[in-house]
Parts: sequence; structure tokens; C-alpha cells
Amino acid sequence: MLRFELGSNVTAIVNRLALQLQATPFYSDFLADVQTVLATQPFNPARLGSECYEWVQGSAFDIRMRNALYRLLNVQPTLMSNPDTPKYVLKEPLAYIRKAQSTWERRLAKCVNSMANELGIPLARARSRQEQKDVKERWHQLSTEESDLTQIRPVFAPKDFLEVLAALRNPNYDENVEENWWGLILLPLRVRDIKGLVEQYGELTTCWKHIGLDENVPGEHKTNLKLADERLLLGQKVVERNHGPLSRELCKQGCPTALRNRLWHQVLGIEVGDKHREHFMELKTAVVQYDLLVDKLIMKDIQLTASNDDQYFVFEDILYQVLLCFFRDTEVLRHFEHSCATPPIASPRGTPPAPENMVAYPPNGVIPFHGFTMYAAPLCCLYEDPVDLYFTFREMYCRYWYRLHVVTSHPQGAAALALQFELLLQSSEVRLWQHCTAMGIQLLSIVFKWIVRGFSGYLLPDQLLHLWDTVLAWESLEILPILALAIVSFRRENLMDVTTQQAAEAVLADITSMRTVPLLKLALAPERGRDREV
Repeated sequence: MLRFELGSNVTAIVNRLALQLQATPFYSDFLADVQTVLATQPFNPARLGSECYEWVQGSAFDIRMRNALYRLLNVQPTLMSNPDTPKYVLKEPLAYIRKAQSTWERRLAKCVNSMANELGIPLARARSRQEQKDVKERWHQLSTEESDLTQIRPVFAPKDFLEVLAALRNPNYDENVEENWWGLILLPLRVRDIKGLVEQYGELTTCWKHIGLDENVPGEHKTNLKLADERLLLGQKVVERNHGPLSRELCKQGCPTALRNRLWHQVLGIEVGDKHREHFMELKTAVVQYDLLVDKLIMKDIQLTASNDDQYFVFEDILYQVLLCFFRDTEVLRHFEHSCATPPIASPRGTPPAPENMVAYPPNGVIPFHGFTMYAAPLCCLYEDPVDLYFTFREMYCRYWYRLHVVTSHPQGAAALALQFELLLQSSEVRLWQHCTAMGIQLLSIVFKWIVRGFSGYLLPDQLLHLWDTVLAWESLEILPILALAIVSFRRENLMDVTTQQAAEAVLADITSMRTVPLLKLALAPERGRDREV
């Protein structure tokens, strides 16, 4: 077992990191590889420790270990917190938020159970041999299945979740002094103002040339090359290093299109190997053997979203494969360790509902909502292999997207992002804010669906991927309300002419013509750090 002797809090943090690392699939493979190599090296037994340390510095093993620690700290940032802090406080410090999330979860579970009872469909059942054979034969053409999904309805949509957030109140907060009394989100959450955002994401606004805006201009170091070609050469060197933090830094200036799939894997700490492929095959076997009610929910969602999208309908079959497997993956349950949410539970048929018999339903603990498919659809543009696509999607969901449909006070949560948009609108677009307030127009109710879906399905795929480059580069979802503000600012003149909510929705109904990087640069221009009246 790994142990370190350093000093007080540092020792506790390092030892917790070591324990968590040993619990990951990475550790056993890494240890076996190190032992194999060390057995062939002529080390001095008397100086084994120091020689091993010197040998590993800068080696491939050193980089692999650094990548593993980097990923662990990004996935579980609470590892750096005080070990004496209660776990429930680390997950969500506010009691009324925890209560609201618990109520929301019961509402979702009740909706699923009601649907099962109304339609006479069990939550889960074993498929017959003939059904298993049919699923196997149609695995690559699952979209051809002629299931009657007309009575299947989404459990909830982003607008339903917004209503829950808008109804939240802090019982210890005086409403008479609320700063955001005019908006929908009436929570005293701490979010960055425009000045803080400019400071945090200032690199987007510097004179650096950026993929997504300046591809065809001369390069920064080799003027005989276009910027796109120069960044491609640089990206190839970064990919060869296989260093997560370095790949993340490259993403801050945009990913070369040809390397984006590999760079994202490095930023996310994904190395797809034989064990990953075996795991995916196990999930496929589970799909073949068992039919779940959530299967119909996600199939309906695919039909309502990706299948009706001109950009993604060609990926319908691979989306079926990936998402049906996702809802059977118990590894996804790990994200609940650092989330205030808890998975829905149910007892298997034929067993009493005793605590020892309860299991997560669905097995991954996630109930899909309308638009869930769009978290995975854009990745089809990057990965042809369903296994590569699956593990990229799973990692992005467990690191980012799950926060967008959980009631939480976390600064990356949907409530904080929604509040941030409203406060940015008030401070950066004063005249527009005043106009919307006077007319009773709530722009948040329009842009919230953009934020909850990470803009997927609303922007063209190439522009969406530039946005997600930025999310990965800064490990932050704050960029979503910034882009929402930028789009609203771009349509300012049209919005100033509308007098109803329906007219405002019409103005913002189609944003597919928007370009991500120029809008973000404009929204984060240094002068935005000061309040301005338009």
C-alpha cells in the first residue's frame, strides 16, 4: 500500500489520493507494468528507492502517473478538502438545497413508476431467447426496431427543471434585500461578475490567434504556414507527449480538427484498452438480455431529438448502442460520490422491498430527460468507434453534464449558471435588461434550455465543438452563460423591438448561424469588466 510521511494536512491529502488511486482500474495495470520494467533494470539494492525515483523522472511512467492524479483531482476535487468535513457537507453544504434535490428525485421516481403502471410495462424484464436473438442481429441497425413509443413521454424537460429552481428560496435569507428580485432565480449564490469572468477567461480575449476564428491567417511562428497548419504541427507534438495538462493548455487556443478526438482523450484521461472493450461488450450483453423501461425513454428521446436533427440523424444507430449501454453501466454511479444527488432505487421483482434488496434503477442511477441524447450526439462527429465514443461520453457526463440537471448550489450547477446569466444581463446589457423587465420578458426561460444541453442541438456541430473545447480547457461550465449572454447581446436590437415573451422566443428561436469563438471574445472583451450602458 502506498503511504507518505510529509506533514499534517499534506500527509492526509496525499494518503487519501494514494488510496483513491489504488481503487482505480489504472493502478493495477500501472503497477504490473512498472514491476515488469524494474525487473529488467540493473538497480543497486542499497539505493533502490532513490535510483527508481531518478529513473522514473520524465519517463512514460511518470507522465502516466501525473495524468492519473490530474484526472483524479478533476473528477473528485473534494479530495483536497479537510478530511474532518462531513461528506454530506462536501457534496452540498446547504440543507434546504439538499431537501429540494431529495424532493425532485422523489418526483422523478414517482413519474417513472406512474408511467410503468399506466402502460403496464415493468421497470425491467428478461428478454426471451427470440428477443435476444433479434437484438443481436439488429445491433448495428437498432433504429429499425418497430416499437410503439407513442405513449412514452419524457419524464421532464429543461423548462420543468427551471420551474423547480425558480421556486427555491433560502429560508434564512431576507427577500427584501435580494439583489436579483427581478429575475427567475432568487437564490443568494455566489457567482462571478463580468469583471471576475474577464479575469478568469482573459486568455480568450488576448491577441492570441484562435482556431475557430483565425484558421486562414498566417501562423504565429511560421508565417509561411496558415495558423491551422501550424497548430496541427504543434498539436501532433502535444499528442505524442500524451500529457493531460499540456493538452488542456493547447485547447485554450482551439483544437486542430484532425486531432480533437485524441486531445480530448488526453484531457479527460481516457486510454481505451482491452479492458474497456470487454466492459463495453458486457454492457452490450446486458442490453441483449434485459429490457428496461428507460430503454423506451431514451429511444423516444433519440427520435425526438437526434433523429429530427439534420446534423445528427445519420448517427441514430450508434446513439442507440451507446446510450442503451450507458443506462446499464454501474460505473456511472461513482459520480454520486461527489454529487448531492442520489440514484433512484427499487427492489427486484419477487423480493421484498427491504434495504438489503434495493438496487439502483436504472443501473447507472440516471433518469433521462428530454434532450439527454444531445450530450452524446456531437461526439459522433469525432469518434467512429462506439467504444471510444462511449467512454468519452461517459467521462464528460460524470465530469460536467450531470451538474446541469441536479439541484445544487455548486458554482457549476444549473442554478448558479442560470443566476449568472441573469446578473450578467443586468450588468452588461442595462437597456435590454430594463426593456425586458418593463415588458415582463424572461430571457432566462429561453436560454436555459441552451445551458442545460450545453448548446448541443442549437449550434452547428463545428461551432459546438469549439465551445466544448473551451469547457475542457478551463474545466468549467461558466462559459455556457457567457455564450448565452453574447448571443442575446448580438440579437439586442431585435429584442429591443419586442413586447411579448413569444416574440422574444421567436427572435432567439434559431441560433445556428452563430459563431462561438468570436462571440466569446466579444463577451469577454476587457471593457466588459466595467459596467456599461448600451
